[in-house]
Amino acid sequence: MDVKGKRVLVVGLGKSGVASAQFLAPRGARVTVSDTRTQNELKTQIPALLDRGIAVETGGHGERTFRDQDLIVVSPGVPSNLPQLTRARAQGIRVIGEIELAAHFLKGKIVAITGSNGKTTTTTLCGELIASASQRTLVGGNIGTPVILLVDDSTEDTINVIEISSFQLETIEAFHPYIAVVLNITPDHLDRHGNMEAYTAAKARIFENQADTDYSVLNLDDPGSASLKSRTRARICWFTRKQQLSGDQLGAFVRDGEICWRDGKREQAVMPTAEIPLKGAHNLENVLAAVAVGRLCGCDAVSIRNAVRKFKAVEHRLQHIATIDGVEYYNDSKATNVDATIKAIESFRGNIHLILGGKDKDSDYTLMHSLLRERVKRVYTIGSAAEKISSQVRSAVEVLPCKTLDNAVERAHALARAGDVVLLAPACSSFDQFENYEHRGRTFRALVERLAAPTVAAQERR
Repeated sequence: MDVKGKRVLVVGLGKSGVASAQFLAPRGARVTVSDTRTQNELKTQIPALLDRGIAVETGGHGERTFRDQDLIVVSPGVPSNLPQLTRARAQGIRVIGEIELAAHFLKGKIVAITGSNGKTTTTTLCGELIASASQRTLVGGNIGTPVILLVDDSTEDTINVIEISSFQLETIEAFHPYIAVVLNITPDHLDRHGNMEAYTAAKARIFENQADTDYSVLNLDDPGSASLKSRTRARICWFTRKQQLSGDQLGAFVRDGEICWRDGKREQAVMPTAEIPLKGAHNLENVLAAVAVGRLCGCDAVSIRNAVRKFKAVEHRLQHIATIDGVEYYNDSKATNVDATIKAIESFRGNIHLILGGKDKDSDYTLMHSLLRERVKRVYTIGSAAEKISSQVRSAVEVLPCKTLDNAVERAHALARAGDVVLLAPACSSFDQFENYEHRGRTFRALVERLAAPTVAAQERR
């Protein structure tokens, strides 16, 4: 892609938007950025952009700004059906996302990982697993590092492990993963996609440019993922914790407490499931997917086993924060949909004090009823979704309205007893009260550590 002399508009000044603008300008593009936030809200980003000769539009998207462009690069947080984008497409202006922009410059093979839940853990594990086999590896995407920032470090022998969301997949054209992974598909982002059919179709775009020399890694136990078999031309590689693979099937599975790999002809034991350091059945699935990716990338069983054994929980994903007076505190701020929260609850036997709430994503919280009855002592609601959550779950569990996270942590701390678990697994996005789920998770951690401080001090005095 030649951008020299081209007029390029970058819409949205999140991480990927800023990175895209700063990538394009030195390559000769005439770059403008546009964001609905005010100049004051963007005061930390604007100076560096202006220093590179990038024009900045704040406080809204001007019609003329969109009309006078050769290319528009959209940040994932910007709806692809924004009226200005719709009109731009009608005028023949090309509209792509940062992932697609990066794909034109990135060297090496791409492993792309998507799914409703588990993306970040699996992406991180795949990166560590492949790197442990002494292969050149870069990790980025929705995990936090824009893919465009990987370009300069990529080489022809690099394996680029990329977490990719449904929002990012909406704006691809030629993006071509050698290995495309769909971990699971459960209701999420319905406030943006409208319905499950549209959400599933967005996820399925990950296969769009694959050929029969590529691989599609699917979850045999997840109906949403497994159903995508018919939407790819690539060779299917399964992973499953519930079923056995046989014959010419390719993939990772569990037999008698052992993760096994089948290459279509032979089987090989990789590691005991007891050695996986992460809690929950969902994390077994994440490990199985990573094992499949590792074997497809040529990693041997020994390096895979060692990498998995050393792996630590990713921040904000069922992360243990502290034990205070016998009560365990866990941060799963990344549980931004109902299915993720269900998986978090299933990771504990019971006695859970569950913090729910944030910005609703058109979710059905009644799906948690049976688990709430079986394993949760109380629900503490926060954020703009609190009233909806309370109306849908109070028949299954006691609900305490708390409005804010600090109030929820304080009340859970007062009511929890030794042997209980205080779990932040909100089932909602964070954008009503926090910048993102990381901000929410860091806030939770700080609140818990503040509670733990007197206990630690008392122990040190003994």
